[in-house]
Amino acid sequence: MTADSMRFPFDAPPAARTKVHRPRDATVAAVMLAVLCAIALLLIGLPLLSVLVKSIQDQAGHFVGLRNFEQYASNPSLRQSLGNSLIVCLLTTSITLPAAFLFAMALVRSRMPGRVWFRGIALLPILAPSLLPAIALTYMFGNQGYLKHWFGGSIYGLYGIVLAQVFYCFPSAVLILTTTLGLSDARLYEAAQVLGASRWRAFRTVTLPASRYGLLSAAFVVVTLSITDFGIAKVIGGSFSVLAIDIYKQIVGQQNFQMGAVVGVVLLVPAFLSFFVDLFVRRRQVALLSSRTVLYHPQRRPWFDAAMFVAAALVSSLILVIIGTAMFASLVKLWPYDLSLSFGSYDFAAFDSLGWAAYRNSMVMSAWTALGGTTLAFVGAYLVQKTSGNDIQRITLQFMAMLPLAVPGLVLGLGYVFFFNPPANPLHALTGSITLMAVCCIAHYYTVPHLAALTTLKQLDNEFEAASASLGVPFWILAWRVTIPVCLPAIVDIATYFFVNTMTTVAAVIFLYAPLTKVAAIAVVAMDDTGDTAAACAMAVLILLTSASVKALQSLVSAVLRRHGQKWRASPSD
Repeated sequence: MTADSMRFPFDAPPAARTKVHRPRDATVAAVMLAVLCAIALLLIGLPLLSVLVKSIQDQAGHFVGLRNFEQYASNPSLRQSLGNSLIVCLLTTSITLPAAFLFAMALVRSRMPGRVWFRGIALLPILAPSLLPAIALTYMFGNQGYLKHWFGGSIYGLYGIVLAQVFYCFPSAVLILTTTLGLSDARLYEAAQVLGASRWRAFRTVTLPASRYGLLSAAFVVVTLSITDFGIAKVIGGSFSVLAIDIYKQIVGQQNFQMGAVVGVVLLVPAFLSFFVDLFVRRRQVALLSSRTVLYHPQRRPWFDAAMFVAAALVSSLILVIIGTAMFASLVKLWPYDLSLSFGSYDFAAFDSLGWAAYRNSMVMSAWTALGGTTLAFVGAYLVQKTSGNDIQRITLQFMAMLPLAVPGLVLGLGYVFFFNPPANPLHALTGSITLMAVCCIAHYYTVPHLAALTTLKQLDNEFEAASASLGVPFWILAWRVTIPVCLPAIVDIATYFFVNTMTTVAAVIFLYAPLTKVAAIAVVAMDDTGDTAAACAMAVLILLTSASVKALQSLVSAVLRRHGQKWRASPSD
């Protein structure tokens, strides 16, 4: 996600936009925008409104104002959960941010060998459900863990949550910081060298100030991820309560929907604060770059490169140890008594009523999410970026597209329960279906694909639309024949993003599944709850391998598309 993509496209000067002169094109664009706005309102706006409404009602549906919030504030255990969540955020951010910054420095500012491999290893946690590191840590430091003597206290609780959260949040911080460090101006370092500044002083006076917005952005992303994650605390939290677990207990355990809605609103506050602060710092970051910027390219420095290699190797080893532990544990017959290898843990029918059907449900849900989400995201971005007029609809659609970035999946899923479950809702028939879960995942992960599509479309000159209008070709024909073929690599990336995130999500669907529509990530939670930890670990590993395979397929397809269908991108000398 870039700073430019956070700007509203309609803020561009009128001369830079393509006008739709023909009434038919303008009418079709207006109708499509209205339909997409209605879909966004249905999928995002109304469920969130349902959470807010439920939080100010009693069990009979009568308005009670802030009484539920007063009860929340007077409940010591719920207040303790809020404090615990803030502690988890602080510790996770304090560990993740320096580690990610050092790793990003190794990737971008050094010439160490194996940077491509290190980057790939750093991104592996994105491909796994958040429950995988939590389960792996129990095998490492739990009561039967092979490293339990290395850990002074119990892994179940604050320490286990923080360690697993660091693993879970690390890739997101690395992605942001590598982008930030990769946009540094080489002229500043040349000036520092000419003035005789040491490398440490150049780091303090050039690198850190230039990276402050990226660091802040990464910090708020980590805060949002850590405070809203459900899976890690569920598996390894023990008696250490956090807000995400409180929502689950209030809704599933006590059927107290009003208090669950209150906790959901409380959970929205830090997420919204992070979103708006992140938006602010990204807008400020634009001023640091100019058309005369000379991108920094690292020179060979043997001692520095060696130090960065050691640091990257250490972090990568920790990631591989956690993933390797999970894979090994899924293949062991009976931990820790019989360490011989077996595929018995993958016989899911012996541990869960659905067996392999949960995995098939995940594949179906992810496929539908990828198909529907990619279509909505690209069409929406096209209408926002490549059409003019209809400013109210475009503003509304852009706002609704940005909103999911600030909404935790747990809260959005709760909103779907409140909005779709009432029998009076004509869409009540979707309750408990894979379709509804896929729709929720589309809404939850919509923002990043929308911004990615906007960024891609901004790279296409508006002269295409001007030529199309002058020739009398409707804009949808131009989009089908020109825009979509040119943007195919980005479309594949967007579809992969939807698929992988849907495969790994827990929070977005934890309240939505029915017994026959349970998905793989939920099956991991269920099997862990019943003590079938090895089977839960096996399912988590299966999700990881599936996501990795899809990412590898995406890389292959993108390479083929760029080689055979994107030759226009190459320079004449290539």
